[in-house]
Amino acid sequence: MRNDAQGALPGRRGVTSPPPQTHPDRKGLAADVGASLVVFLVAVPLSLGIAVASGAPLIAGIIAAVVGGVVAGLVGGSVVQVSGPAAGLTIIVADLILTYGWRVTCLITLLAGLVQLALGAFRIARAALAVSPAVVHGMLAGVGVTIALAQLHVVLGGAPQSSALANIADLPRQVAQNHTAAVLVGVVTIAIMFGWNRLPAIAGVRPGVIPAALVAVGTATVIATLGRWEVETVTLPASLAEAWNGPALPEPGQWHGIALAVAAVAMVASVESLLAAIAVDRLHSGRRVRLNRELCGQGAANTVSGVLGGLPVAGVIVRSTANVRAGARSPLSTILHGVWILLFVAFFAHVVELIPMAALAALLVFIGTQMVSLAHLRDLRRHHEAAVYLVTLSTVVFLGLLEGVCIGFALAMIMSLRRLTRLTVTTEEHDGRAHVTVDGSLTFLGVPRLTHVLRTIPAGTRVDLDLHVDFMDHAAFEAIHAWRVDHERTGGSVDIDEVHEQWYARSSDRSAPAAKTVPKGRWWAPWDMRDRAHRTEEEAHPLGLLTAGAREYHASTADRMRSVMSRLEHGHRPTALFITCADARVVPNLITASGPGDLYTVRNVGNLVPAPDDPDGSVGAAIEYAVNVLRVPSIVVCGHSRCGAMQALLDRTHRKPEEAETTYIRRWLARGDASLHRAHAEHTELTALPTAEALRRLARANVVEQLANLEKHPTVREKLETGELTLSGMYYDLESARVHLLDPVTGDFAPVQSVRGGSGPVPPPQPAESSSGASSRPSC
Repeated sequence: MRNDAQGALPGRRGVTSPPPQTHPDRKGLAADVGASLVVFLVAVPLSLGIAVASGAPLIAGIIAAVVGGVVAGLVGGSVVQVSGPAAGLTIIVADLILTYGWRVTCLITLLAGLVQLALGAFRIARAALAVSPAVVHGMLAGVGVTIALAQLHVVLGGAPQSSALANIADLPRQVAQNHTAAVLVGVVTIAIMFGWNRLPAIAGVRPGVIPAALVAVGTATVIATLGRWEVETVTLPASLAEAWNGPALPEPGQWHGIALAVAAVAMVASVESLLAAIAVDRLHSGRRVRLNRELCGQGAANTVSGVLGGLPVAGVIVRSTANVRAGARSPLSTILHGVWILLFVAFFAHVVELIPMAALAALLVFIGTQMVSLAHLRDLRRHHEAAVYLVTLSTVVFLGLLEGVCIGFALAMIMSLRRLTRLTVTTEEHDGRAHVTVDGSLTFLGVPRLTHVLRTIPAGTRVDLDLHVDFMDHAAFEAIHAWRVDHERTGGSVDIDEVHEQWYARSSDRSAPAAKTVPKGRWWAPWDMRDRAHRTEEEAHPLGLLTAGAREYHASTADRMRSVMSRLEHGHRPTALFITCADARVVPNLITASGPGDLYTVRNVGNLVPAPDDPDGSVGAAIEYAVNVLRVPSIVVCGHSRCGAMQALLDRTHRKPEEAETTYIRRWLARGDASLHRAHAEHTELTALPTAEALRRLARANVVEQLANLEKHPTVREKLETGELTLSGMYYDLESARVHLLDPVTGDFAPVQSVRGGSGPVPPPQPAESSSGASSRPSC
């Protein structure tokens, strides 16, 4: 499977499309129309709810939804992204309405749209992506918490307070005193939103086919209407003339604040839209988003929305995801969804006016809590950015959106600078020889720490200095070189080994002693990460790279390997049968620090183990040979993150296999359906998770499923019962380059501890005693 460095999902392009159908245009049109109806059903209650949370006229949410669908769909650069009123802008809009009034807020929306148009015209859309995702997700989570706290008071029959702290303080009183029909409407709405997608499938059809927001608001409306409950409902203007409430000029002294507000709306709307567009690109295989054009589309939509008296517009991930899952193939679905909203409100306004306000408030409470994504927090924690997320969230809630974004951005910058200057210096002594390892970026800021360690080395010592550095400035070179000269003058020796790039060698003059370097990089470094400056014309060809690699092996390794291979010449007794994916990024001997003869390796697409009666007997033959002939004591199944095979399996849940899979791939991946069912059983709504998290869970469930398949092989089962064989599960995370081991007791994958961490590596699971006294593998 292929690793797409530009953000596409692994394996997406590795799957060949089927021959064209006889009527592709007709099928595409039908798919877009169907998707537009699904998005329309989702958009109507959400648009009304966001208008409520912003304190704007309810019709403003409808206008923004229509304009976002039609204008952004026509002008924008994304194939399937849906634009409309966004929850991420509610705090800004609510504050603007409170400060300047609604009509001046419309002017701010108009001007923000013009700013976005200018940014897109100058082709600087990618600059918006420089904002850390930790800040963006923290901002959205803070907005979600603020919305939920405020609208919870509306659900309880009261009114929101002026701040998040006041809302929290007043909540016990609201819970104790308010028990009206509005509370029951809100409870019904939240209960349906929470449980709808968790209901089991009926006749093979999952309830999630119908949007949960439509079911929740619709059910609450029907109950309130039939029960004649006295609750406040939606009020729309009687005519279009009455609906228009467009922009107006502010007071003369307000222009400074207006300028800041325009910049804030333009920045938040742009960043949210562009990040959402990139996220949506990972859900489909069509044309990638054109960021500058998409920014122009958002600017045009905001300009028109401001003129017509609508809310600010941005690309929204919830509606966009619904659009993709419903089968949308072109911007036509986005445009049509705006048309359906306009027609519905024009001809069925009396139906909209039956919706209780408490139902919309409850919908916002649920949406607000959903904006706090634990999956995002886990991903950020792996990259040590969770602090930025949590600080941004907290400051947005308790100080305000702009303050929170600024503080979060500042913290992200500080942490980035800290990473850039992070330096680790370790020293080991063995047999009178000192081994110093330097990791990180070696700048003048790290010189004091480095020189302190180097000066503790006794005079006359033989020193191996390994520079695992990605950068070295002149001050660091001077410090190392001066120490080296002094140390060698006193009778010592210094052997400098540069691992990544030749920073020290480049800085040295002819009179300085040279550093020992590996000509083409370390053996574990991919070809394209090695020194390109000395790449020959021959190496530009794949066969040339293989030939050059063989020459490097002969020059640096073959002589040392001769004694090892001579011992293995007449046979081998591997420690384990290692079944893993064919993905080129997974190198079994590298991640297990093993050598020739240690692993009997089987690799295929998705590390699948077919059942014993499967017609494809290649894996079964390897299992029998490893167990009966080589007598391996262990079998390991190793999955990995960002697996293209798992992505293809995941795509089968919302796309017909023949749309993107060849006959061979479809036939082979059918053996992974059980893994997909296991993952769905363990994690409800797997496809609703962020792509990386869904793939992680599916890949791990696939490891457990293949271990179960192994137990069905008679040869394996016999050895398990006699205690001669153990089965283990591994998972390799590409981003962290860490190996995780399946815990047979908890069923979770725990990271293997580093030897330097002090606890040593985690041993493989040992056989457990069964009830009959025979030893077998612990249950997974």
